[in-house]
Amino acid sequence: MQQTITAYLNNISIGEKQSYKNLTLFPLTGQDTAAVEYLLLDEALKEHLIEVTEVSQGGSVPELKVLNSSEKPVLLFDGEELVGAKQNRVLNTTILVAPKSVVVIPVSCVEQGRWSYRSSAFYSEERIMACSLRASKASQVNYSLRERGRHYSDQGAIWHEIEEKAFRRSAPSSSMAMADIYNKDRGRLDEYRKHFNPVEHQVGGLFCINGTIAGLDSFGKQSTLAKVFSKILDSYTLDAIDWYDPAAPADVSVQTAQTFIAAVSAAQVETHRAVSLGTELRFETPELSGFALAQEQTILHLSAFASRRRTSGTSESSRMRRFSHRRRNRF
Repeated sequence: MQQTITAYLNNISIGEKQSYKNLTLFPLTGQDTAAVEYLLLDEALKEHLIEVTEVSQGGSVPELKVLNSSEKPVLLFDGEELVGAKQNRVLNTTILVAPKSVVVIPVSCVEQGRWSYRSSAFYSEERIMACSLRASKASQVNYSLRERGRHYSDQGAIWHEIEEKAFRRSAPSSSMAMADIYNKDRGRLDEYRKHFNPVEHQVGGLFCINGTIAGLDSFGKQSTLAKVFSKILDSYTLDAIDWYDPAAPADVSVQTAQTFIAAVSAAQVETHRAVSLGTELRFETPELSGFALAQEQTILHLSAFASRRRTSGTSESSRMRRFSHRRRNRF
């Protein structure tokens, strides 16, 4: 299945970069490769074709229940936030929910100070978890899949990283919700948005912060990228705002972007059964980590991050790896 990622990336071209302050975007362009027709989370929720709830009245922090009443599958992206119910959550991986099905999905809590119903079902405020937090979570899920065969994250580590970011951004709250960080920086996020736009045939984007690669997200359809462009951009911008350093080099060469994509293509892949439809391809090297969701040997979504989270100890209660935040400078 490694050839699936390689074949996908071989058909990707790097477009002319767009930059503002300390954030650079290299558009990734290509032809549609995914034939499957699907709805996205926000589309399905707006049309009342999908319902996301707690798994029971009592709830379970790492799991939610999804009812897809549509005749089409619904594609849910890693890091997308689900708001409401007993506490806000984010998806632990990208999931293609089968049509006319009920599935339990793996999630992480991004609101540690609340465990009470705010609504019976979840809704979307069109947010995706910040890139650095998604990178940590990807490594955690990679480890969990190898050791347990489950899409678990290190919940304590995620709460800790959100709390640290909230204090850095002067956005702490009683529930320590990730949403409060987004709300605090909404004005700056909108300021960055004005300087980035999708281009013709774009299927993804490779993002750089302070002159180094942060990561990439790319899709099997141009229409998918167009619909989620702002959400993906915000997830990287949130880190750009957090890490803003006027003294850092802002320029990034296209050769650096090419080197990162080549490293993703060369990474050894572990194949795992997807949560619902498709196959997960997960990879990790000393320089990067990430995953892809494939359906019928075509990529629906590929994420790769240029930072790796290493173990700093093992919790006796969960036996889950703890990951410390390290930023690398190779890319």
